[in-house]
Amino acid sequence: MSEKRLVAVFGASGYAGAELLRLLAGHAHFEVVTVAASSQEGKPVAELYPSLAAAYPGLVYGPAEPATAAGVDLVFCALPHGASQKLVPDLLATVGHVVDLGADFRLHDPALYPAWYGEEHSCPSLLTEAVFGLPELSREGLAGARLVAVPGCYVTAATLALAPLVATGAVDPTGVIVDAASGVSGAGSKASQSTLFCTVDEDLTAYGLLNHRHTPEMEQAIGAQVLFTPHLAPMNRGILATCYARPVPGGPGEPLEVLAKAYAGEPFVVVSERSPSTKATLGCNAAHLTARRDPRTGWILSICALDNLVKGAAGQALQCANAVMGWPETTGLPLAGVAP
Repeated sequence: MSEKRLVAVFGASGYAGAELLRLLAGHAHFEVVTVAASSQEGKPVAELYPSLAAAYPGLVYGPAEPATAAGVDLVFCALPHGASQKLVPDLLATVGHVVDLGADFRLHDPALYPAWYGEEHSCPSLLTEAVFGLPELSREGLAGARLVAVPGCYVTAATLALAPLVATGAVDPTGVIVDAASGVSGAGSKASQSTLFCTVDEDLTAYGLLNHRHTPEMEQAIGAQVLFTPHLAPMNRGILATCYARPVPGGPGEPLEVLAKAYAGEPFVVVSERSPSTKATLGCNAAHLTARRDPRTGWILSICALDNLVKGAAGQALQCANAVMGWPETTGLPLAGVAP
């Protein structure tokens, strides 16, 4: 294909938006022509992110308004919760496709938004149209989709680790436990006391106890009742989700075999005996998984590691956009992590 598809990135001043720009710089078919970030309007991308200077020497942030996306084929929204739902209806009226990295269109039930996000959804009719953007488990519907809701990093890791075990009847869908640790970039680029270097360095802390807002999204994607405890780890990137579930007697075999069968042929999922490592996924769109059955306690253990900014955000969004446009999902996405 010689003709480029034009792209706008809204929220391009945040970590996920900047990661999208990094990945799109090497994409064969997409061309970034517009970036929007109201807080950085008028500032060059290269000034905020010198790492992108060679790829985007003249690109300047514009306002996060529908008019900014005029003439493009696809818009990526990497905005804070609540912002996308105010823009997407107008964007869909003029742009062919919107891929949203936020939580605004992930939940099917509009009643969950006031319960978990503290406010009513402003356009609940679009919740039934939005395609959940985890291609390995919900690829059907992505081709040609107008609106894609990309799951969060915690949800992606836990769902990849658990969904096949639930779907095949290998584990009981009640009382599933997800303990997951994230790098600090998962909290976004906005400075706060909880993410300062002196706060997070040499520290590991749990937060969002019993009421983290990604819980209903996780339960929806996995198809199970989940107790989710997130942790903030002193690293820039990465998610490590350690998940526990009770096996169902007479289930379909060993959990590692269930995962290997479910993801056979998936280019971005590695299933092996190795214990997954966040550093092994650094900078790439791969998720690494393993699973065990513990005969002593009776529990099944399933673990997933991924880069929260790539497979957990920007990379997965680009993978979905490739599927939307009918291109190979691997287009423009790195399979190998950065080491050392």
